Amino acid sequence: MVAPGEPLWTDEDRSWALALADVERDVCPDCGHPWSEASAPDSEWAYTAELLRCHACAAGARAAHAHQDSGGDMRGIHVSIIKRES
Repeated sequence: MVAPGEPLWTDEDRSWALALADVERDVCPDCGHPWSEASAPDSEWAYTAELLRCHACAAGARAAHAHQDSGGDMRGIHVSIIKRES
């Protein structure tokens, strides 16, 4: 709890927040790797990739495609994915 007259953010809090902002600013929006590293010319062949299927996303994509294929309007559609209870 912040007492009356105490700052909401300490100098250390601000330092941590600014450091986090720097880290988050340097992230590739697609893969999440550091942008400065992943986009460097000498990193062109430094990565490997593996294709994985997210079964939750696949279920969502099937529902969205079924809706669209049946003539449903896709504008503004967001897919809520819920795991079935076992």
